[in-house]
Amino acid sequence: MFDAIADRYDLLNRIISLGVDQSWRDKAVRALALSGAARVLDVATGTADLALRIARTLRSAEVVGVDPSERMLEIGRTKLEKAGLGGRVLLEAGKVESLPHPDASFDGATIAFGIRNAKDRALGLVEMRRVTRSGGRVVVLELGEPESGPLAGMARWHIHSVVPWLGGLLSGTREYEYLQRSIAAFPSRVEFGALMSGAGLEVEKVELLTFGVATLFVGRVP
Repeated sequence: MFDAIADRYDLLNRIISLGVDQSWRDKAVRALALSGAARVLDVATGTADLALRIARTLRSAEVVGVDPSERMLEIGRTKLEKAGLGGRVLLEAGKVESLPHPDASFDGATIAFGIRNAKDRALGLVEMRRVTRSGGRVVVLELGEPESGPLAGMARWHIHSVVPWLGGLLSGTREYEYLQRSIAAFPSRVEFGALMSGAGLEVEKVELLTFGVATLFVGRVP
């Protein structure tokens, strides 16, 4: 599915999120609480948007991005070369449920808008914890339906009506109807926090972003 929308994926994200998705990614980078020559894994990296921001913020870090979509990775590699970061960010094929890395081989791990698509979210979280060293953080940025608040109704209307319509219009496909359905089916914040705890993570933060359209989950590896 993601190969089909890869060429317009970044544009669609900017438009559908009303331009705030990059500020969400910046929060995810800060939540890693890393500095110096850290080693960071970005899971479901897609076109490397978050991997790029990690590398630009943590200037001495080594970043590895994994994604199952070869077309997404191709676009990501082109972006990295244009940014002069091809030597510091490695992109490779991989799935969250079976990460091709040794135990405790990263100082932190991130996943943005990807855990929702995992066939086994619990296993994916276990894998991210496995490859992250003790004391490191697993940071999850994910879309969700606003549960309450004065603008919750408008935000839900945007997700259920605008997102699939605009995504289909701009991409020429109807793949973004899946996006709306997957957001609606995603666990509540309490339920997902429990999944993180069940994966062996100490949940440090659950932060609502932009009226609850997105949520930042931060878990520490004991």
